Amino acid sequence: MRLILVSFLSFTLIPTHFQSAAAAEIDASMHILQGEVSADRLESDIRNLVGFGTRHTLSDTISPTRGIGAARRWIKAEFEKISAECGGCLEVITVSDFVEGETRIPERTEIVSILAIQRGRYDPDRMVVMAGDIDSRVSDPMNATDDSPGANDNASGVAGVIEAARVLSKKRFAGTIVYAALSGEEQGLFGGKIVAAHALEQGWRIKAVLNNDMIGNIEGVDGVIDNSTARVFSEGTRFVETDEEARLRRFTGGEVDSPSRNLARYVDRMADQYIPNLDVMMVYRLDRFARGGHHRPFNEVGIPGVRIMETHENYNRQHQDLREEDGVNYGDVVEGVNFDYARKLTSLNVVTLASLASAPPIPANVEIEGAVKPSTTLKWSRPDGRAARNLAGYKIYWRLTDASQWTHSRFVGDVTSTTLENIVIDNYFFGVASVAKDGAESPVVFPGPAGSFGD
Repeated sequence: MRLILVSFLSFTLIPTHFQSAAAAEIDASMHILQGEVSADRLESDIRNLVGFGTRHTLSDTISPTRGIGAARRWIKAEFEKISAECGGCLEVITVSDFVEGETRIPERTEIVSILAIQRGRYDPDRMVVMAGDIDSRVSDPMNATDDSPGANDNASGVAGVIEAARVLSKKRFAGTIVYAALSGEEQGLFGGKIVAAHALEQGWRIKAVLNNDMIGNIEGVDGVIDNSTARVFSEGTRFVETDEEARLRRFTGGEVDSPSRNLARYVDRMADQYIPNLDVMMVYRLDRFARGGHHRPFNEVGIPGVRIMETHENYNRQHQDLREEDGVNYGDVVEGVNFDYARKLTSLNVVTLASLASAPPIPANVEIEGAVKPSTTLKWSRPDGRAARNLAGYKIYWRLTDASQWTHSRFVGDVTSTTLENIVIDNYFFGVASVAKDGAESPVVFPGPAGSFGD
């Protein structure tokens, strides 16, 4: 009896001890990283982007000081400067294609996006992406000549991407981080479409896209001033779901557990753990009502992605000609940006990217069974070779079906299946996350195709 008791205690205490030590390690690292994001540098970058006059997709590409061409070259130069400071740790590339015959791009136009790739040590083809949009516009979406500062929409997002590269390039991670400045958003999300197609052609395994679109405004058109919340939008079911997968989901669940939705939960948890005075509002919708953003093209080819943005928008500062009418100032000018708030949302991206890239490969081929049983069994695949070098094991999560966040968890070790006794499958939703030796975790993966992040 004594031998049995000692063996049982050893089994239960070792995972608990591991979790405590590992959690302390990753927590310390995340707190340091979020504190390194600078509001002053964000302000400088936003002002530089505004200084190009207009960044309209159809604007001047030749001038060294005005138009989207000058803005793109400046962004590329900033990424190259950051890379030089970290010993060439960033691969700076352009991804482009020509578009024509579209409502907002009638003439042949090259859509050029700038990417900086920070390769991972163990699993370099597994990627997480932070993106922001370069282009701006005024009231007329075809007006490519008038001043269009685009300070918040979306110099704030691009500045956040550049600042994240500055902070995270000082460290190395297991997986790859991509910092993306995308073009052509206002004319039809073309930069995202082109980069998503390029990623598939190159065999990139993008597991998460954090699309940052307007992260600097705290004064809403609704009269609310709020610097302590942010919204994260995510699709509920996968856009690429097949008819057969939809039929399966009808009987097993998954309507609120797409990979994008569980990525949103991950972002929410990062805010709760590491960003002081910031609460995430998870919005169960692809984007704002009947509107779009640059995560959508990635969702449409099966890549998980969410939109991170301010909670209270000011429509007087979006897509507006610079003017004053009836005492109201219109236009997306730099005076409408709160730089400390932009710092807060950028730091949320920084810790999310760092945690995602530090985690082992996301569990694949997650399956579940337990119908008419007093227990629930989960199974998954374990990666081999170098990709699994930092893998410590797996954690099972579950929650009541009406709970918005995962509420229960259990570390089960480096195994490929586990059974939860006396936890009935009918009453909960379940998922699996991988855990690194330093405590970093992957997003939770809901079983079956509804929740799959891919191989």
